[in-house]
Amino acid sequence: MTDSLLDALVDICGPDFARPARSVDQVGGRRAGYVAVPATGRAAAATLRLAAERGLSVRARGSGSKIDWGTPPAGLDIIVDTGRLNGMWNHHGPTAVVAAGTPVSAVQAALALQGRRLAVDPPSPTATIGGMLAVNEAGPLAHRFGSPADQTQAVTYAEASGAEWESDGEDGRPGIAEIEGVITSAVLRVHPLPSARRWVGRAVTTPAGVAELVEQAVAQDLEPSAIEVDLPGVAEGTVAVLLEGDAESVTGRSAKLAQVWGAEAVLAEQGPPWWGRYPFGSGDVAVRISVRPEGLRPVTYALRDLCGAPVPLRGSAGLGVVHAVLPSGLPAWRVTEIVGGVEQVLLARGGKIVLVSAPEGLAAQLEMAEPRDLF
Repeated sequence: MTDSLLDALVDICGPDFARPARSVDQVGGRRAGYVAVPATGRAAAATLRLAAERGLSVRARGSGSKIDWGTPPAGLDIIVDTGRLNGMWNHHGPTAVVAAGTPVSAVQAALALQGRRLAVDPPSPTATIGGMLAVNEAGPLAHRFGSPADQTQAVTYAEASGAEWESDGEDGRPGIAEIEGVITSAVLRVHPLPSARRWVGRAVTTPAGVAELVEQAVAQDLEPSAIEVDLPGVAEGTVAVLLEGDAESVTGRSAKLAQVWGAEAVLAEQGPPWWGRYPFGSGDVAVRISVRPEGLRPVTYALRDLCGAPVPLRGSAGLGVVHAVLPSGLPAWRVTEIVGGVEQVLLARGGKIVLVSAPEGLAAQLEMAEPRDLF
């Protein structure tokens, strides 16, 4: 069967683009059987159809930056690598069509030559369009423009059965969160590239201080593109606001905020080193918390109390969507206890906490996030 499966994958993808998996071809510590690298949406659909006919499990892979997020797979027969689904077309109007395996950075570089951009900035440096959309990976710009799913007009995808579809999420068609299969391309909104950007930051030490600075920034009606917070846990943190637009407007708005924040405010032409980056690595236990912005303060204090010490936390203070890193070395029952305690605080505030990432052995013992939990 294995030889016939490889032969079938070669027939679909080509002799150099289907192979037995290597040691690096893993998801959540489980090694795949084979890797298929289709060049077209039709070939991706044919690969999924083959897998469905043989009862095989499949996982899509872009750059692999988030492939270990969430629930580890129970089985992994084939990895569908989207690296050859690459390119952008029909990009001179208000939207662009982008193949799923295209790196977000490559799209931004190409559009910048036209003075335009996608209003997305996923924290994973190597993120592809498909990987970003699969988990709705939002960065700081989501404060003004919404999540990547909000910026998507339509997607084409191959569902698990191998059928090819296009969906705009309307009239009963599935939204991105409901798609089970492989996204092959997306129609994304394109925006003008701002002529000026400026960050205004101020040091902060407590969640209460974060709330005060955010309230002051919001009250000024500055039309910020992002309001982010970084609380390292053991050191002084920062609240930073990104202002974009024409140079005169940005200069005026940033000066206004700096005046409100006082002498400790810092103006910069570039974001701080932590801007648009996750506070966790592959070996950390990381949670994603989403709540109304005013709910961040009590939730952050609750998380500190449950963990016994302040923990690193970073994300959108303006939207109330942040990631936090739990102490290392905790057993599964203790992680579950902490998450459950935060859930109780979030319950009355309409918020949610999910486990995004954990070491391989630990993740298998925890209730990890599903992709739909990130939308």
